[in-house]
Amino acid sequence: MKISPEYVGAVCKPLEVEVTARQCMNYAASIGDANTWHLDDAGAEGIVAPPMLAVALTWRISERFLEFWGDNDFPYEALARQVHYSERLQWERPMRPGERLRIEGEVAAILPHRAGTHLIIAYTAYDKNGSTVFVEHTGGLLRGVICDGEGRGVDGLVEYNNAADAMPFWSKELHVSKLAAHIYDGCADIHFPIHISPAFAKSVGLPGILLQGTATLAMAVREIIAVEADNDPRRLRAVGARFTGMVRPDSAISVRVLAKKETDNTQQCHFVVLNANGKPAISDGFVDIAAG
Repeated sequence: MKISPEYVGAVCKPLEVEVTARQCMNYAASIGDANTWHLDDAGAEGIVAPPMLAVALTWRISERFLEFWGDNDFPYEALARQVHYSERLQWERPMRPGERLRIEGEVAAILPHRAGTHLIIAYTAYDKNGSTVFVEHTGGLLRGVICDGEGRGVDGLVEYNNAADAMPFWSKELHVSKLAAHIYDGCADIHFPIHISPAFAKSVGLPGILLQGTATLAMAVREIIAVEADNDPRRLRAVGARFTGMVRPDSAISVRVLAKKETDNTQQCHFVVLNANGKPAISDGFVDIAAG
């Protein structure tokens, strides 16, 4: 099976969506985030959405791919071989309950990869005034699908030369509960059967169900915000990472901040997440945090 880079630049039908308090609170619950910024709506400023709620909003397009992308004659069958491989998010400001967003999507890159093809889609969310709220570049690895040519577009993620076993600035050991994948599936409303169905997972060659990559990433972001941003999610500006290993429910993971780079206005933290076998489940991770 082949895919042509000529699909770069194709756009999907836009999605109109309202951010609700229930979505914000449920996404926080999906990753065990008890931050009052997401849960305590009795405060004068109300609540803000967990930053990673963005992936749940754009998932509404991904899960109905034919409905939103079908007009482009995109080879839908190639997506059957897709695994989530890369993620980059940039926020211009926090999302708040009650606002309506318009999400537009564009194929940003189709690149050859040693295991197939790296397909990157850019989703941009605009508010009612037409201002950008967030931009997501989500990358899928199409396993065994050949990129028909040299590819187009750019990856956009930097490979950091930080050894996963290097001495970290700090680390946090976390337990992933036996029900973590099911809770994320339900509360984040991001459903794919390899995360809740052992039968389906084994039918595609996996040892069992896996925790969603975005759940692992969101848990890491939660911990980094707590330590590096004084638990203030409004200071988060960007996140990026590659998904390079499996996390099983009822296992341990380790979030490790390996390097820090400061500018006048932001601090960038480089991090990895190791799975129970000590292998990187998340590699080339970075978080940009605005100065307090």
